[in-house]
Amino acid sequence: MCGIAGYIDLSASTSEEVLHQQAQAMAKAMVHRGPDDHGVWTDVKAGLALAQSRLAIIDLSSAGHQPMASASGRYVIVYNGEIYNTEDLRRDLDGINWAGHSDTEVIVEGCARWGVKATVEKLIGMFAFALWDREDRTLTLVRDRFGIKPLYWGDVDGKLLFGSELKALKAVEGWTQDVDRNALASYLRFNYVPAPHSIFKGVHKLQPGHILTWDNGKTEIESYWSLREVAAKGLANPFEISDEEAITQLDELVCDAVARRMVADVPVGAFLSGGIDSSTVVAAMVAKNSGPVHTFSIGMDVKGYNEAVHAKAIAKHLGTEHTELYVTPDDARAVIPDLPTYYDEPFSDSSQIPTFLVSQMARKSVTVALSGDGGDELFCGYNRYFWGDQLWRKTGALPGFVKHGLAGAIRALSPDQWDALGKIIPAKLRPQLLGIKAHKAADVLSLNDQAELFRRLVTVWENPADVVPGSTEPHDILWDQTLVQDIKPFQERMQVLDGLTYLPDDILTKVDRASMAVSLEARVPLLDHRIAEFAYQLPRNMRVRDGQGKWILREVLARHVPRELFERPKMGFGIPIGKWLSGPLRDWVEDLLDPVSLEQDGLLNAAPIRAAWDAHLSGRTNNEVQLWTILMFQAWRKQAQKEGS
Repeated sequence: MCGIAGYIDLSASTSEEVLHQQAQAMAKAMVHRGPDDHGVWTDVKAGLALAQSRLAIIDLSSAGHQPMASASGRYVIVYNGEIYNTEDLRRDLDGINWAGHSDTEVIVEGCARWGVKATVEKLIGMFAFALWDREDRTLTLVRDRFGIKPLYWGDVDGKLLFGSELKALKAVEGWTQDVDRNALASYLRFNYVPAPHSIFKGVHKLQPGHILTWDNGKTEIESYWSLREVAAKGLANPFEISDEEAITQLDELVCDAVARRMVADVPVGAFLSGGIDSSTVVAAMVAKNSGPVHTFSIGMDVKGYNEAVHAKAIAKHLGTEHTELYVTPDDARAVIPDLPTYYDEPFSDSSQIPTFLVSQMARKSVTVALSGDGGDELFCGYNRYFWGDQLWRKTGALPGFVKHGLAGAIRALSPDQWDALGKIIPAKLRPQLLGIKAHKAADVLSLNDQAELFRRLVTVWENPADVVPGSTEPHDILWDQTLVQDIKPFQERMQVLDGLTYLPDDILTKVDRASMAVSLEARVPLLDHRIAEFAYQLPRNMRVRDGQGKWILREVLARHVPRELFERPKMGFGIPIGKWLSGPLRDWVEDLLDPVSLEQDGLLNAAPIRAAWDAHLSGRTNNEVQLWTILMFQAWRKQAQKEGS
């Protein structure tokens, strides 16, 4: 795992000394991503500099140093990630006198022999890399299929810049990019800035599964792998297979994916929440590992927010060397001031806090940690897939006046009143955050089509343009009406939309920044593309059965762990942020939500924000998600102003 960066001075007028200094500054800005080694390479005639900060995982020797040139000297690469079929590819690349055993060397030699696209199509892993062709003078940027590893790029002040984090781009002399208010509007809707946008004008995220080629000032972007196409093909050609055969095949796939991700020259462990996904990963680690498996979980003595007891039971059954840390609310709140630095652009999934804390704890014992991310998107685990599908089935054909009446009846009770009423439901069956979800259901009752319904289910601020004056929200894949032609079933379409947006831009961003902030490499075996391709060829009743998602993943886990240890309502990885905002964090909130501060630079309209804050304080509505989105932007803006002063 590393941080990569570089730039091309389009005028090719920068001296070698300045090129080197600028590249060093870019690498230094990401030292947390790679504290073990640093390297810079320049091509003065082309005005190009490449830089890397290395976290050594495979081949700890100098043979893994980057930037790395191919044996021919034609290609130079900087690379971030891990490839898990390196030895298979090495055997295919016969005749090469290998300098070491790093996966970087395999990638650059693969590109030299097979070409970039043919090489990345062979890779199993997570990766983002830049490849310079000294002969053709072209720069190629590549990002892995799911977007596990980040990669930003942009044309800025006569330079083509790229880097693993925005910090690297901002380190270049002369950086003065303005906030993109349209991207800010998107952020307020989703609580993250969706790709291909970034918070800055002229700077973009390279989308997952894509290759960017720069050639003499022109950029072209093409896809080499598409989740949308994988899902469409899989749904059109489902397996004809028995339950037992499917469970066995998935068990073998997961075990292989996990075993490949346990290979490292440094200690390896796993995050364990006690949920189905992380428990499945840890069970596979135990099955494939002859030695002890190290697991880590975070606990909090706050009712409704503690999964540590379940993780401990799973760890005990599997016999792992388990470490748990119970954090106090003060411990969690102490992380908040550093979040803008870790996340580099506005990001407001509040589970970023426990994710950082568990990463920080794990890093004391291991350098690599496996996580269970991706299981919900691939195997239909989120409640909204069921809520959305059921709502549409039951209300899609209802007259408008009936739907509006139902919505009004739901809104007659506040979210807190719904939560109180929900206590009559047995705890094992009671949905978490019932009140918020009930009001969200009321909001969607009056919507016109499935695309609009799904957008509402994932929306934070319903009308971002009211909050960001003068903004025009970009309409990307979530507004794409052609998707229904490829993926007709609504439930599967919601899965694909999450896999294209929420997964890379929220979940994977959260894990990458939190783990890299403490120089920990996080690996996600369930996002092996072979598992994704398998999942979408399963008949629906192997993903969803008896009204419950992740059926087949549950069956795989049941081969390793008794059902009573994992069959319970989905909890999530959260914190009681709403209560903190109106309690111990209130002074901090009031400072950031001061109307003058909000309307600074004309980016925000204070009126709807203050109204949301007042309603939250009064207890009429729980606006924790909307408020946290604003607060994280304000905290980020303050940090940016501090850095610029």
